[in-house]
Amino acid sequence: MTPADLSRTVVRAVRTAVDEGALRVVVPESVKVERSRPGGQGDYATSAALQLAGPAGMAPRQVAEALRARIARTPGIAAVEITGPGFLNFTLAADGSGDLVRTVLAQGLEYGHGDALAGTDVPLGPVDETRAAVVTHTVVTLLRSQGARASVVPGAPETLRPVPLPPGDDTFARLGSDAARWGMLRPAAHDHPYTGEELLAQRESNPLFRVRYAYARTRALTRNAHDLGFEGAYEEAAYEESIEAPALLAALADHPAVLEAAARHRAPDRLARHLVTTADALLDLHPTVLPIGDEKPSAAHRSRLALAEAAGTVLAGGLSLLGISAPEFI
Repeated sequence: MTPADLSRTVVRAVRTAVDEGALRVVVPESVKVERSRPGGQGDYATSAALQLAGPAGMAPRQVAEALRARIARTPGIAAVEITGPGFLNFTLAADGSGDLVRTVLAQGLEYGHGDALAGTDVPLGPVDETRAAVVTHTVVTLLRSQGARASVVPGAPETLRPVPLPPGDDTFARLGSDAARWGMLRPAAHDHPYTGEELLAQRESNPLFRVRYAYARTRALTRNAHDLGFEGAYEEAAYEESIEAPALLAALADHPAVLEAAARHRAPDRLARHLVTTADALLDLHPTVLPIGDEKPSAAHRSRLALAEAAGTVLAGGLSLLGISAPEFI
């Protein structure tokens, strides 16, 4: 877990505390997390509680207590302590990669779904324009994945209006559903949609192809591993040995926060970009997953396979939220 991960964790704890009525503050975009100073406690520390105390009208230690209880349950954090006037000190778990992989595999396509927006009603107004309709229905899906009661309702006060498709461009007929949806959802709402034939290109320069290809490779790895005698990659014991794949592990760990942010900000492009990041990190791991030549399957191979399958689960789940298929063969 990096300082950036911890910063996001603290921000989520603040947001949860606000949603639950424990704090009344504006949720910050980020907080500063630094290495603990010599002689200090834990691996990292933040003064976020001291900075929020004034706006919250509370003592810093009260704010710290409200946050500590909500941070302590985060995977990868072994302990959270309060020191001085209200500093939060974090001690990291020795290696949370096994727990992370097992969590992804256990939760499957719903990994990253949560209750951050539970109890929130989000009615969105319908729009006739094609891209706006696609974005709106995708945002509803993302909001529901975070526990919100979201729907498309005539007359709703909030209406999403991204930059529209060119007039008269029947993108779905030209590109098919998957490429058309990616072309509308991958750019941010203020950017023009992608409508070119490059969305259909079966090559590395096409991010949609890389995401779907990476998922298909995970399914091929599972089939090939079975032929080599690998069994039970989805079982609890499959991840036996820590794998040096920091970019991929970070992408898997970030997935829940990405889904929450995409829902809150009505920004499916955040999820699309994250899927590209995950796919690229997975493709870097891919060549090392299975034994080569006369090499015998080992604990490392089984663990890499479990990690690859966890990544495939994230890709399939993310594509599903965007309304895009995840093919097993490409």
